[in-house]
Amino acid sequence: MTEQTGQGPLSRFRVLDLTRVRAGPTAVRQLADWGADVIKLETPPSPDEGEGMGGPRHGPDFQNIHRNKRGMTLNLKSADGMAVLRRLVTKVDVVVENYRPDVKHRLGIDYDSLKALNPGLVYASISGFGQDGPYVGRPGFDQIAQGMGGLMSITGQPGQGPMRVGIPVADLTAGLFCAQGILIALLEREVSGQGQWVKSSLLQAQIAMLDFQAARWLLDGDVPQQAGNNHPTSIPTGVFATADGYINIAASGTAIYARLVNLLGDPELGTDPRFADGAARSENRDALNARIEAITKGRSSDEWVEVLNEAGVPSGPIYTIDQVFADPQVRHLKMAQPVEHAVLGHQELVGQAIELSRTPAKYSRATPELGEHTDEILTELGLDQAAIDALRKSGAI
Repeated sequence: MTEQTGQGPLSRFRVLDLTRVRAGPTAVRQLADWGADVIKLETPPSPDEGEGMGGPRHGPDFQNIHRNKRGMTLNLKSADGMAVLRRLVTKVDVVVENYRPDVKHRLGIDYDSLKALNPGLVYASISGFGQDGPYVGRPGFDQIAQGMGGLMSITGQPGQGPMRVGIPVADLTAGLFCAQGILIALLEREVSGQGQWVKSSLLQAQIAMLDFQAARWLLDGDVPQQAGNNHPTSIPTGVFATADGYINIAASGTAIYARLVNLLGDPELGTDPRFADGAARSENRDALNARIEAITKGRSSDEWVEVLNEAGVPSGPIYTIDQVFADPQVRHLKMAQPVEHAVLGHQELVGQAIELSRTPAKYSRATPELGEHTDEILTELGLDQAAIDALRKSGAI
């Protein structure tokens, strides 16, 4: 029995992880954190290979994204390596990959090829632009998807050109959508007994995440523009300077705006026709924001956050990342999760955003070293030591 077996709500599932970079590993991490037995396949070390995308193995990015997995090496360009892969495929529930379509067909690891070995297989693919169509051959990267998916056109200050957001949102959401699709397919398999092909792409994920901004165009023909730190439709919502920094205030809607006016002690904010209702406040947002900020500059950020929330006006600090993890509520939510690494020692990784009352996510295994569990996994497949030695000698592992 492996360290992961029997732990977590997904412990009955075995996942073969053929992914790299970010979107694919993000999908697999969602399964691993809830106990799926994940086997991460990597190419055997080569002296002429440098670090791939995702940074060095012992760097924070790689360590955070590949936790809770077992690692083995396998050369898919060798006949012996492919024989092991085919054997593995018959023993797993899920395969997740992000190869280009031409590469996976050339290697023989496409959906149809693997489905023939395991009809119950849930096969998940993440790509830049989809598995077919006019852009199928293009390489996909997060910032390309942010641009093509419309996000950069609505991010940043008006008139200052397009702006990317500060996280790889297309990568991450494509991974999350893929994980959701895998879980749906596994649930459906309990009824039909059949696996299926789950597909997600950076472009689809980015467009889906536009949400109400996309709906403004599709339903009303309105092309959203950049609004900087202002909310595009709910005014006043934005960033306001204080005596010692900045805070966010969200005071749209008649009732909350009235509370803000009362708290700020400027009755003209409520009587000035420019600010009389939501439409007027939206039309005159710059004047309104300046009037509010002239008052918020008189007290500290901590003071304003306290009194605004007490008055029922949503407000919060604007943290740097170190301040995020020092916040008492963040500590209470346990968003930094400890794990012990055999080489690096104590680590803290980013926790999950989902809580389950009986079967919470587990952080029991740090990211594996390259090929750390190769022999263990091959032994589980029924290979003896002589067979494993032969695979190593041939370069298959």
